[in-house]
Amino acid sequence: MPVPATPQEPEQVVRRREWIVFLFLTFVVAPAMAVAIVGSYGLGVWIYQMIAGPPTG
Repeated sequence: MPVPATPQEPEQVVRRREWIVFLFLTFVVAPAMAVAIVGSYGLGVWIYQMIAGPPTG
């Protein structure tokens, strides 16, 4: 994880670090969280249907 900026660091270094963190969160963490949430929901439905039986209509 990035280290917090210290008062001695130039503004350009801080701004570059912020962009790197933003891009990491946008293109790595957000998609991974979306896949994990949807996958967990699907697994939960699948397990529930194994116990309760398939939906009837």
